[in-house]
Amino acid sequence: MWTPVFLFGPLLMARVVVIGAGAMGLAAAYHAAKAGHAVEILEATAEPGGMAAHFDFDGISIERFYHFVCKADAPTFRLLDELGLGDSMRWRETSMGHFSGGKLHPWGDPVALLRYPGVSFLARLRYGLFAFVSVKRRRWDALERQSAREWITRWAGTEAYNALWKPLFDLKFYEHADNISAAWIWTRIKRLGGSRKSIFKEELGYIDGGSQTLVDRLVERIEAMGGKLHLSTPALRVASANGQVTGVETQDGFHPADAVISTMPTPLVSHAVPDLPTEWKAKYEAIANIGVCCLVFKLKRSVTPHFWVNITDAEIPIPGIIEFSNLRPMPSGETVVFVPYYMPVTHPKFAWADEQLLDEAFACICRINPAINREDVLARKVARLRHAQPVCEPGFAAKLPPIETPIEGLQIADTCFYYPEDRGISESVRLAAEMAARIEAGSDTQDRQTEYA
Repeated sequence: MWTPVFLFGPLLMARVVVIGAGAMGLAAAYHAAKAGHAVEILEATAEPGGMAAHFDFDGISIERFYHFVCKADAPTFRLLDELGLGDSMRWRETSMGHFSGGKLHPWGDPVALLRYPGVSFLARLRYGLFAFVSVKRRRWDALERQSAREWITRWAGTEAYNALWKPLFDLKFYEHADNISAAWIWTRIKRLGGSRKSIFKEELGYIDGGSQTLVDRLVERIEAMGGKLHLSTPALRVASANGQVTGVETQDGFHPADAVISTMPTPLVSHAVPDLPTEWKAKYEAIANIGVCCLVFKLKRSVTPHFWVNITDAEIPIPGIIEFSNLRPMPSGETVVFVPYYMPVTHPKFAWADEQLLDEAFACICRINPAINREDVLARKVARLRHAQPVCEPGFAAKLPPIETPIEGLQIADTCFYYPEDRGISESVRLAAEMAARIEAGSDTQDRQTEYA
């Protein structure tokens, strides 16, 4: 290993290029810069933040893709504290609803479950036991090779699965619906279950000002430490020589690097990193992703009293809505509702025009609350993402290649690598810190420093 060399000022270490300025890329760049590395971030879009980025929605700054915080999200809290944002967390009691049979039902606590008319009493009891055991469970390895369908059916029964889970899976994963990892579903149940004040009260959090508060502070700190953020600069090729990463080519030129952290979606890796061994490229290509068209509405009145509503009504072609203003109150007092359409990008609806999607989704909102009409719509918008959600099938852990690649100095990870956890800012910042900690400057860096000392 090399010995650090001091040059009239701060310690020079590795040149680090981070591909992607989403939450994971920004957090990795922050930790690398804090360690003394010279950091550059390459972001393909015109703004930092990735799925956490905000936009101006009729006078409201809000995420294109909704985010919330659970009490188990310790990595988020540590980073907020470190950035001086520890007092920006806001907590609020929230609730769930379930729309089926043309009616909105309360959901998410034992009384609501026992009163729910959509399944038999025995199915309700079995489902309650399933939910209780899932929240108390500590390990996921025994679930890794089971499908969610098999696991839920074994515990809760076929009736409960068909009524409460299958419609949701069908409208999110389509042809993949019967082959989703039980471990992945369990972590979602456990994370949300761990964010309850009691068995009757759910409490979720948000960052004051939204996710953009965290994004802006990360960018500010990175730049204050000498880091550079290049927007509208997609990475075209990760270059290497003699098994060592050498930098990243972009349309603006070559960015030399001793270490590269890539957070680009895994389906893009094989093309962007041509020097990877064939068997490694095959691993990235084997990971399926689905896209999302995330619709957001600004309305004059509330749709429901709930933060989210799961939908298993055969007459409604969406799996749920998120009434975001029931978590984060809007300064103007209006209601903001997200309607996510997750689907494979090959599905015909993914190619629908924005207006067609918005009209269908609004019709669904009106079915949930018939008092709402078009005069209540103040604004509406569609955000699209082709690689929004990895399809985590049973045995998914074995499909993932190591984060550290055969090319020395190159680490690759995206939201797939949170598995069995789902996507989220907390997992982004956790994994980012781990990748930044692995960076070590090579002997060639020492040679360059010594040359100019």
